[in-house]
Amino acid sequence: MDEGTGSASARRTIRDLPASERPRERLAARGAAGLSAAELVALVWGSGERGRSAVDLASEALVRHEGVSGLARATELELARIPGVGAAKAARLTAAFELGRRAVTDWPAGRWTIRSPRDIADRLVLQMGRLEREELRVVILNTKNVVLRVATVYVGNVSSSLVRVGELFRDAVRLDAAAVILVHNHPSGDPTPSPDDLHLTAEALAAGRLLDVDVLDHLVVGADAYVSLRDRGVSFDRPASAREVRPPGDQLRRCPVAS
Repeated sequence: MDEGTGSASARRTIRDLPASERPRERLAARGAAGLSAAELVALVWGSGERGRSAVDLASEALVRHEGVSGLARATELELARIPGVGAAKAARLTAAFELGRRAVTDWPAGRWTIRSPRDIADRLVLQMGRLEREELRVVILNTKNVVLRVATVYVGNVSSSLVRVGELFRDAVRLDAAAVILVHNHPSGDPTPSPDDLHLTAEALAAGRLLDVDVLDHLVVGADAYVSLRDRGVSFDRPASAREVRPPGDQLRRCPVAS
C-alpha cells in the first residue's frame, strides 16, 4: 500500500463524507427518527478520533455492547475504556441516556393517577427493568391515588434483613400521604417474587398499619415484565400473616417495551 494513500485513508473523518451522508445534515433533512443508532451516538459525541469518524467509533461501541440497550446499561467507566472514547465522550453518552430515561418516567408531565398496577409499570419498567443493581422505590399517593412523589429509598441488595422499614414511610409521613406502593427490580430480569420479597411486603404492611399509611401493592420489576403481589393474591386489605403471603404463580405481566 502506498504510504501516502494509507495515511489519507486513516484520516477519514465525517468532513470527508458527502454532505448527504453526514449525521448533522441527515438529522436536519430526515429528523432524529431517520438516523441510525450509530449516527445518533455520533451526534452526541461530536467527533471521532484520529483515523476513525464519530460514526465509526459509535458503530464499534454498539457492536462491543450488543446494541443500544447494552450501551445504555454500560457504566461510564466501561464506556471510557472503549478505544477512542475516553472520559469526556463517556460522560456525554451517560448523560444522554439518563435524560432519555427521565423523559420516559416524567411522561406525561404533571401528576398522574394510579388506577391499576399497569399505570406504574408503564413508567417504571422502562426505567428499572434493566438496572444492574437492585433499587427499591416508593410511590407516594394522596387520598385520590394521585402520585405525590416517587422516592428511591434503597440501592443495593433489597432484602428484608437489610432494608429499614421506617425508610419506606419517611417521605410519606412528611407529605401526610394516604398510601404507598412499593416497587423494586430484579437485575436478573426475572420478576418472580422471592420469599424475601414476600417477607418485606408483610413487614411493610404491618408498619403501614401502625403509621396509618396504606400499602396498596408491591411491584417486582424485571426485563420488560413485572409482577403485582396484589394480583398474585397477597392481601393488602387485612392484617398480613404468613398464610396470606402465598408463593407466587407462573403468570407474569408483560409490558410493550423494546428489548
